[in-house]
Amino acid sequence: MPNFTVDQVEAIAREAHAHQTDKAGRPYAEHLRAVADGVRDRGGTGEQIAAAWLHDAVEDGVLSREWLAAAELPRRVKELVDAMTRRPGEDAESYARRILATPGARLVKEADLAHNADPDRLALLDEPTRTRLSAKYATMRRLLGLTAG
Repeated sequence: MPNFTVDQVEAIAREAHAHQTDKAGRPYAEHLRAVADGVRDRGGTGEQIAAAWLHDAVEDGVLSREWLAAAELPRRVKELVDAMTRRPGEDAESYARRILATPGARLVKEADLAHNADPDRLALLDEPTRTRLSAKYATMRRLLGLTAG
C-alpha cells in the first residue's frame, strides 16, 4: 500500500473486529477509535495512527501474523503492530521491553492504556474485573516509564 491512508487501515480494522465486543459488551471498534484518536492527540504520525487501528488485530486473532507480513502496509506500521502484539505466555516485562525497543510503539501503548484505564470505561465492569485490569494497566504504565515508581 505505497500510498496507504489511515482511512484504509481503519476500514480493515473495523472489518476485522466487526463481530468483536470489549469486556463491557461495547463494539470493539469504539476502543480502536479511541486509541487512534489518543495517538493523534499526542502528536503521533500517520503510521502510529494506522498501527493504533491494528494494535489488537493479531493478538486477538482477527488477523494473522501471515496477513500482517503480507499486507501492503509501510514497514513501520507492521513493526509497530508487531511490537504491540503480546505473545502467548509472554510476561509483562518482556512485552514492555519490546515496546520500548520499537521507536514509536510506546506512544501507541500509552494511548491504549489511557483508554483501557478510563474510569468511565472501567465503571462498566464488575469489581473483580475492574480491580484486576486496573492493576494490570498500572503495572504496564510503570514498566513503560509512564508513571513514577
